[in-house]
Amino acid sequence: MAIQETKIVGDSFQVGVRFQRYWDTSMANAFFCGELGAGLFFISYLFNFVSGMVAGMLITGIFKTYFHMTHMGVPMKSWRAILRPDRSWISRGLMAIVFYLVFGIAHCLNLTFHLDTAWGLGSTVGYIVQLLAAFAALVVMTYQGFAMSHSKAISLWNTILMPISSLTYSLTGGAVLTMLLVNLSPEKAANWEFLTGGILLLLLIDALVLVSLLYSANKRSEGGRVSTLLLLTGIYRQAFLYLVVGAGLILPALLLWLLPGNFAAALLAAVAILAGYYGYRVLVFKAGVYEPMTSFR
Repeated sequence: MAIQETKIVGDSFQVGVRFQRYWDTSMANAFFCGELGAGLFFISYLFNFVSGMVAGMLITGIFKTYFHMTHMGVPMKSWRAILRPDRSWISRGLMAIVFYLVFGIAHCLNLTFHLDTAWGLGSTVGYIVQLLAAFAALVVMTYQGFAMSHSKAISLWNTILMPISSLTYSLTGGAVLTMLLVNLSPEKAANWEFLTGGILLLLLIDALVLVSLLYSANKRSEGGRVSTLLLLTGIYRQAFLYLVVGAGLILPALLLWLLPGNFAAALLAAVAILAGYYGYRVLVFKAGVYEPMTSFR
C-alpha cells in the first residue's frame, strides 16, 4: 500500500486522515523530561544512589513542569487538572508527580541524615516512604502512555504498548544516566558491568516494543497504516530510521557490547540513547493521525 492511497487532509471536509496537532513538541519535551527523570530516580533508587535520585527529581520537577506550562493556555488554572483522578490519567499522573517528589525528597533526606533513627520512627516508616516514592515514580514513567492509549481516534496510540514503551524507554534512559553519574560520583553505588548488561537488555526490549507497536498499528486500521508508513517510508522516514533506530538503538548497543568499561564509549552511547528516545517522543506525536470520520470503500 502506498501512502498516497489514503489521502491526508487538513482542515477541510474531505474524507481522509488528519494529523493531530494538539500535542506538539512542547508536550513531547514534557513527556521526555518527566519519564527520563522518573526513570533516573527509579534506577538510582534500586542502588540507594542519592545523587541520581536527586538529579531525577530535578529533571522531572523543573523541566517537565516548565514544558507543561509552555503548552497550557492558562497556566494558573493548571492545578484543576488534578481534580479528576477517578476518570483521568492526567489527574492520576499529576498526583503521582506530587507523591514522587514529596516522598522522594523524604527518602533522600532519610538516606543522607538517617532521620528515621534520629527521630525514633523506626525502619518501618522509612521503608514505607521509599516504597511510596518508587511506586509513584513508576506511575510517572507510565501514566503519559496510558493517557495516549485512551485516544481511540489515533490507532498508533490506542494500544497497551504505548505505556509499555514509556516504561522501557524511561528505564533505559534512567539506567544509562545512572551509569554515567555513578562513574563520576564518589558514592560508586552501582556496578558498571551490571548496569551495562541491563542497558543492553533494555535496548533489546525497546526494539521489540517498537516493532510490535508499528506492527499492531499497521494491522489495526487505516489510520494506523498511514502512521506506520509515515515513519517507515514517508516524511519521517529519515528521522525515525536514522535517529530512533540507528542512533537510539543500534549504535549504543554496539558501543556498549564492543567497548565494555570504556567511559568515552559509554558517554557516546548515552547521548545516542537519549537522542533516539527524544526522537521517538517527538515522532510518535507527529505521526499520530486521526482515523477518517467516514469511508466510502
